[in-house]
Amino acid sequence: MKPALIVVDMIKDNVGMHLSRNKSSEFVKIIPNLQKLLNEFRKRNLPIVFANDSFMEGDLLFSGRMKPHAIRGTSGVRVTEELGPEPSDMLLEKRRFSAFFKTDLDMTLRLWKIDTIVTTGIATPGCVYMTAMDGFAYDFKVVIVEDCCAAHKPEIHEAFIKAINMMPLEPMVRIMKLNALLTDLDMLLTQNIC
Repeated sequence: MKPALIVVDMIKDNVGMHLSRNKSSEFVKIIPNLQKLLNEFRKRNLPIVFANDSFMEGDLLFSGRMKPHAIRGTSGVRVTEELGPEPSDMLLEKRRFSAFFKTDLDMTLRLWKIDTIVTTGIATPGCVYMTAMDGFAYDFKVVIVEDCCAAHKPEIHEAFIKAINMMPLEPMVRIMKLNALLTDLDMLLTQNIC
């Protein structure tokens, strides 16, 4: 197995508003777990991709209930400081929910000879799920790290994780907790189990 870590939408406009308003925000709660996971990937020199919302003013997404945020060229599209990024990390701007949609992520992962994506970030039923399923559609194995993802409400996150677990996609699409992934990471890398 050769994994890449994809951190979805952990940017200032998404996380920062919750940091300033509410320390108990679901988005803020996953930061320590993400820090631990990022450190483990960096120690092993495994690729890390920060897939970040980067919308244009007047984007079609803002014509409904979604409020304008993460406008390209503003500081709101930057990764929250608690997570980095490091110079070796890849920053990927995305205009839609999936990190694969109309980006070069697929080509980049194939260049790096990646076969598995480890998907984290926000929001579980939106951008995280769409990135994971598009990765699967491009024939990557997928691990969604349950306690490194969040939705606005914990019950939404939990219901969505339960629904994914009920899909008949394992072992190609797996849900794992952080500690289980970290325990298994070296074994998975050497034995190609994932």
